[in-house]
Amino acid sequence: MALQLGALRDALEAAGAPADKAQKAAEEAAGYENRLAGVESGLRLLKWMVGFNIALTAGVLAKLLH
Repeated sequence: MALQLGALRDALEAAGAPADKAQKAAEEAAGYENRLAGVESGLRLLKWMVGFNIALTAGVLAKLLH
């Protein structure tokens, strides 16, 4: 069984969706959640890289203009 969101599956089944379709939808939603977590971690790294670059550039400019 693939990773799935149990609360979503239960909610879909309570809303009247067949169990097999609710399970597939919950698995697909969990896959998107995993992909978004990867994007968020990559974005966090990029923010640190840009911040470091700005700080380094400001330091170089301060050294040149001083």
